[in-house]
Amino acid sequence: MANRYMTTTEWGLLIALSILWGGSFLFNGILVRELPTLTIVAARVALAAIALWTIVRLSGHAIPRSKEVWLAFLGMGVLNNIIPFSLIVWGQTHIASGLASILNATTPLFAVIAAHLLTQDEKMTGGRLVGVLVGFAGVALMIGPSVLSDLGTNVLAQLAVLGGAVSYSIAGIFGRRFRSMGLPPLLPAAGQVTTSALLMLPVALVVDRPWTLAMPSAEAWAALFGLAFLATALAYVIFFRILATAGATNLMLVTFLIPVSAILLGALVLGEMLAPKHFAGMALIAVGLAAIDGRLVRMFLEKRRPIGSDAKS
Repeated sequence: MANRYMTTTEWGLLIALSILWGGSFLFNGILVRELPTLTIVAARVALAAIALWTIVRLSGHAIPRSKEVWLAFLGMGVLNNIIPFSLIVWGQTHIASGLASILNATTPLFAVIAAHLLTQDEKMTGGRLVGVLVGFAGVALMIGPSVLSDLGTNVLAQLAVLGGAVSYSIAGIFGRRFRSMGLPPLLPAAGQVTTSALLMLPVALVVDRPWTLAMPSAEAWAALFGLAFLATALAYVIFFRILATAGATNLMLVTFLIPVSAILLGALVLGEMLAPKHFAGMALIAVGLAAIDGRLVRMFLEKRRPIGSDAKS
């Protein structure tokens, strides 16, 4: 059964994951200027697969042989890689990264609904739903209302990013099965990107014919390696570690933290200025996360409960 509350370690891993995935929007923004969508996705999962299987061999884990396990890897690869990567990368060729990240931040909302319908131990609560809505409002406020001016244009691209968010939320539910299979997080991470690569590489070769494209710039190569090794290989090891113990709904909270990580990294690394809207948005996100986690609300209610109210009459 998934934990209702996340531990300090799980929160730390979630923040680390948000930093890694926060960079994926930047990497994608660089790559779409030079490479087509299918080539980006195929190269991302293929390079990640090479990195992860290298680590698997060095760590001494046995490669799964079961047909059931590899079918699960395939399902996870389709739901968690092929569909969302392709939809979001294509969407980013038509809409700004800021708007894409806002639309991607709807993932926890879809995850709450999907978990309520498809699981027995992650049912929707009023506090959890309110927390998701408050957190989403915080993301929109932090990125700024100006980005919403494009909300009515490029509708297909926006629907594509929303489709990616839906696919991520369902993947979180689907991936719960790996814990019952007794697999360490490294193996589902490697297995899903491998099946994704096997499906995507032939499609990219036929459709994009990448050997006919101009040689990518050094900046594009750096972005591709960052996307594959950091935002995919390392990120998915953390992803499955959190999923195994904290559950799908808690895991999807990472999409609220991704914009926070991106903005803070911009301030720390690039010297970008933080505006009042950033702090206000982060405060709303913190409130939303606290409501979803539930512990602070429960503590508040317990403090307000009259002494002796639980005593037998």
